[in-house]
Amino acid sequence: MARIVVIGGSGHVGTYLLPALVERGHEVVNVSRGKAAPYREDRAWESVQQVVADRKAEEAEGEFGSRIADLDADIVVDMISFELEGAQQVVEALRGKIEHYLFCSSIWVYGHPTTVPSIETDPMNAIDEYGINKAKIERWLIQKARRDGFPATAFRPGHIVGKGWVPINPLANPNPEVFSRIAHGEELALPNLGLEMVHHVHADDVAQWIIRAIESRAASIGEVFNTVSEHALTLRGYAEAMFRWFGHEPRLTFLPFEKWKQGLSETDAHSSWGHIMRSSCISIEKSRTRLGYSPRFTSIEAIKESVVALIASGKVSVPGR
Repeated sequence: MARIVVIGGSGHVGTYLLPALVERGHEVVNVSRGKAAPYREDRAWESVQQVVADRKAEEAEGEFGSRIADLDADIVVDMISFELEGAQQVVEALRGKIEHYLFCSSIWVYGHPTTVPSIETDPMNAIDEYGINKAKIERWLIQKARRDGFPATAFRPGHIVGKGWVPINPLANPNPEVFSRIAHGEELALPNLGLEMVHHVHADDVAQWIIRAIESRAASIGEVFNTVSEHALTLRGYAEAMFRWFGHEPRLTFLPFEKWKQGLSETDAHSSWGHIMRSSCISIEKSRTRLGYSPRFTSIEAIKESVVALIASGKVSVPGR
């Protein structure tokens, strides 16, 4: 069994990943700021070594890479690397010391897609700072793997959902009030024809993917993989499914985007545009064939789990409650 360090393991994916690694007999270390608790309880957390570190501050001092290297890991899973310089600091400190380094990227490296569904060999065309920085790290990291032998793998999750997480809704933003409107059978306006797409993935499926990549190291090192659910959702199909789940016939209208966004807050309009302009639909064929990845949750199943939790917390209102 391996000693596995997870950087940012207290987040949503880590909630599922770390207990699963413990159950498989691994020695697990969680590096975090110590300010977040897992989204669900599990006794396996009692076996996880906790290391408190402020990554941003320690990177600025040039100390974070050596801090991770000093943990003497066999495998490092980096969930919270967002800038090339920080990733380089960690990788350079780990060179020659570990068996596997897994970097969490994002489907947002695709930007405007060139094919549907998008595959790993499509060009990265990121259109925002987050996606651009993830793409920079990917390019550098895979080059390090293929030219210099650094044992790196990159994976691209979609819109992560699950209990404790607010999902991107049928208006392509994270406002939970949209689900309340659907639950009450209110009319919902969608942009354009509602055919833009979003592609969710359950946090447990991302955790499952990571484990498969670790256990199939020969197939995963030096490669990039998409990590999403089986199918993307059109905004229209998504909205219709949620209306029916709440017991209503869908009540939808459609407006040109510029007119439609006038009914949203500035924050929601900005978020919606960010998702609509990408219209993500991602292929998992490479993950399936090389790693045996088979998502347990469809997009709708994952979203429903999130919404049930939002109802229980009072963030989504339903008739009679």
